[in-house]
Amino acid sequence: MIQLDFGFGPLETEFWRLVFVMTRIGATLVAAPLFGIAGVPPQVRVIGAGSLAVLVCAWTNVAAPAALFSAAGVLCVLGEVLVGLALGFVLQLSFAAPILAAELIGGAMGMNVATAVDPNSGAQSPALGQYFAVVLSLVFLALGAHLQWFALIVDSYRAFPPGHTWLGAERLAAIAGFAGRMFATGVTIALPACLILLVVQIVTGVLGRSAPSLNLFSLGLPAGVLGGIAALLVGAPVLTDLVVRLSADAVEQTAELLQSGGGSAP
Repeated sequence: MIQLDFGFGPLETEFWRLVFVMTRIGATLVAAPLFGIAGVPPQVRVIGAGSLAVLVCAWTNVAAPAALFSAAGVLCVLGEVLVGLALGFVLQLSFAAPILAAELIGGAMGMNVATAVDPNSGAQSPALGQYFAVVLSLVFLALGAHLQWFALIVDSYRAFPPGHTWLGAERLAAIAGFAGRMFATGVTIALPACLILLVVQIVTGVLGRSAPSLNLFSLGLPAGVLGGIAALLVGAPVLTDLVVRLSADAVEQTAELLQSGGGSAP
């Protein structure tokens, strides 16, 4: 057996079990939005992973591999990381839909020049993307969807017990299908505003054609910005409904990933 032994007996066994359980949970939190952003200190993630790991150890019979530092044990740990990253990535896909919608709306408004650092990815994103991301985050937390998602993380130890963590082709294809839903949801969020902005652009184009003395750039940009703001105000109730549905879809997609149980050993 290749495992460190400090001579503490059962206490040491429980410690290695806790560390092993924290592997999947830590990978999930790193890959997930809100919990994996750069603004969250690593110490907070470790404390969060340890807190959830204590609950998992109390509620399930998960056991660490007997030879944790052997080749089989390392493969088992890698399987835990794979499942954790998959769970976090599925949630990340849902949170990417508003950013996609903001790209479409901002491009039509001419607001893509106004960018800010996205706290989720650390990359540049439109200012509207920050607005949509904040709305989604608030609704997600207000509905308690994060608690349901934590419950699914605990359930993942029943669906994918250690040693049977290979997702398989079907689940990998399902994750790709979730990406398709993300694109469809992003287009749905952006569609009302883009239609209004299309009308604004057509009107400004007709005015610019009928009155060449008008400066199309000085007329089109303010009209596009004002039309976009008006479209966002008019579509605010629809945005709320879509964000609520998106939060439910995020939890549902994670549950679908766990429905069919464990796969083959890694």
